[in-house]
Amino acid sequence: MDLSHIEHIGIAVKSIDDAKKYYEDILGLKCYAVEEVKDQMVKTAFFKIGQTKIELLEATSPESPVAKFIDKRGEGIHHIAFAVENTDAALAEVEQKGIKTIDKKARKGAEGLNIGFLHPKFTFGVLTEFCSR
Repeated sequence: MDLSHIEHIGIAVKSIDDAKKYYEDILGLKCYAVEEVKDQMVKTAFFKIGQTKIELLEATSPESPVAKFIDKRGEGIHHIAFAVENTDAALAEVEQKGIKTIDKKARKGAEGLNIGFLHPKFTFGVLTEFCSR
């Protein structure tokens, strides 16, 4: 597997509208996209700094993994996403190396990316995502 760069850092927030004010008014970043990913029960907002994106995640349902994350841990860094050539191949490779994955196959994520997650119990507590076009 060849990681090319950090694709984005996902940050769980209670309100994208409230959090956007910090990223735009204080840090001077520009939100370039807001999108709802219905099957993941999440609304996203993206900012870019250099080659890396910041993805704000707001739950659209109390049953959403993001809502459960916030209930358990509060707002903050939710995951780190690495760009890979092929998400399915990267998931299979880490499984062969003994890392448990949440996703066996890639699924569609925000911005049309193919995404797959590794289980944080096998990644030192960091929810890790692989992304590819």
